[in-house]
Amino acid sequence: MSRLKDNINSQYIAAANALRGKKARRRIVAYVESYDDIYFWRTVLSRFEDDHRYFEVMLPSKGELKRGKKSVLMNFVKGQTGPDMIACVDADYDYLLQRATPQSAQVLDNPYVFHTYVYAIENYQCYAPSLHDVCVAITLNDHRIFDFREYFRLFSEICFPLFVWSVWFYRTGNHSLFSITDFNRLTDPGGFTVQHPETSLNNVRRKVGTKLRELQHRYPNNKETYLKLKDELLLLGITPQTTYLYIQGHHLFDAVVAPIMAKVCNVLRQERQNEITQAAAHKTQKRNEMSCYENTRQDIKTMLKKNTGYQHCPQFLQVQENVSRYLEQASSTTT
Repeated sequence: MSRLKDNINSQYIAAANALRGKKARRRIVAYVESYDDIYFWRTVLSRFEDDHRYFEVMLPSKGELKRGKKSVLMNFVKGQTGPDMIACVDADYDYLLQRATPQSAQVLDNPYVFHTYVYAIENYQCYAPSLHDVCVAITLNDHRIFDFREYFRLFSEICFPLFVWSVWFYRTGNHSLFSITDFNRLTDPGGFTVQHPETSLNNVRRKVGTKLRELQHRYPNNKETYLKLKDELLLLGITPQTTYLYIQGHHLFDAVVAPIMAKVCNVLRQERQNEITQAAAHKTQKRNEMSCYENTRQDIKTMLKKNTGYQHCPQFLQVQENVSRYLEQASSTTT
């Protein structure tokens, strides 16, 4: 015997809204993949709330702690999504695969499924133009000692040719021959220093170059297909300068951005501590000022997760545009 909660769908939410009366705010349920996604999708949806509607962002199942993309998309399979119940997921490679798999088709074709365009929310949290502000929040030092925009532009340009190959393997169902894990290993900068960031970039360039030559030798007849896919990715908005937004989010966050941020923040903290030491009139004042400064210390990963500096990112604006279009269509069908 099925339980009532198993039959909750968009029609159920719509009926519940109707029972509250015409003047009550319309509730729209937005299912997400994990707890971390709740805050991100709140930043997407909050601008669309008014006196007539509001969103409630939640996991698919409160009782069974089901998480992940498949759990969210199961509502699509069951036909549960609709004007009053939407699904919000990471794009992963589904946006890039352009319906090459059933899941990609689900993500792209259902008007009530919204995706990030970039690989995941972590990519937004690592949006290069916002990283200096995160450093300031962590260290309370506004000295620009490192150009995050330029670094990730160069990093992306180095990775882009291999990234095209990665998408090709997944589109053709041959990802076991060159997996995302393989791509991550080759594009891990390693050995980053603030003073000589080019060393880490050269390390990536060397590894990527070696793999490119190997793939070109292994698939000598793939040039035309490769160039066609490259042009298609460009049309989808993936440029050589923004590749970092489309690589695996956890890898970008944990293995690339967080270690770089740690090195930059260490230098900024040392600068601030040196200033306190030089400005202090005596040991007691130095000790008090240093203690006060240390009490403001923030964890890098925690601050990155709270970063909302991506809200001017073109891909984020594209997500909001899709939500706006859905609301306009929903309003026209209910009036």
